[in-house]
Amino acid sequence: MIITHSFPIPVHLSKPVCVEAPSETNAVLGKMMKLTCISCLKREEVKAKTYVNWYYMTKVEQGVTPDKTLIYKYEDDFPMELNGPFKGRLVWNGSQDLQDLSISIVNVTYNDSGVYECHVLRVFEFDSFTPSAFIMRNLTLKVIEEASPDATALYSEIMMYLLLVFLTFWLLVEMVYCYRKISKSDELVQDIGVTCPCACPLISPVVPAPVVSSNCILLCHPPVPH
Repeated sequence: MIITHSFPIPVHLSKPVCVEAPSETNAVLGKMMKLTCISCLKREEVKAKTYVNWYYMTKVEQGVTPDKTLIYKYEDDFPMELNGPFKGRLVWNGSQDLQDLSISIVNVTYNDSGVYECHVLRVFEFDSFTPSAFIMRNLTLKVIEEASPDATALYSEIMMYLLLVFLTFWLLVEMVYCYRKISKSDELVQDIGVTCPCACPLISPVVPAPVVSSNCILLCHPPVPH
């Protein structure tokens, strides 16, 4: 009797990796545009309260205090759109773990060009003290009428066409080579049929064998491998 024991194998669920990627800076007129703001947590097991403020500025000049307009905020686990030029056109586009704190602009207009700032304040919850961390991300948005072609997609398309041309040329070369090889084989068979008798001559000590070409000899009496 064989007794087997089964042991549970722990399975660890994979978690997405946070990467602080920069935001796109070109928006297409009339389309939706995502303003990316990513703030990765170094230790996700530490609880923290997150506060986010999005500001808009028409332009930033050196030596001049910019006129910032608060357009969106996230506070007490609740996103809130504020009154202003973007009222009704801003949508929260952040992640559930609050590492992605992005927003999106619906129906982009030319007036949306400018500088956007994302202010993130995290208040960590420990037993004895509550430290905080503040970060700021900014981006300069430019509104264009039509989307410019993607350089990567254009390069991939060119390489695909070059590969097709190369494969077509290689196939033609192979076809010509095979055709010439078959033609030479047919010519050799025809030459052998003309110069050789229909049947291989029998070698007899009494009757002398007829004179045949070397190709016939090879066909009638192939060499024996040693």
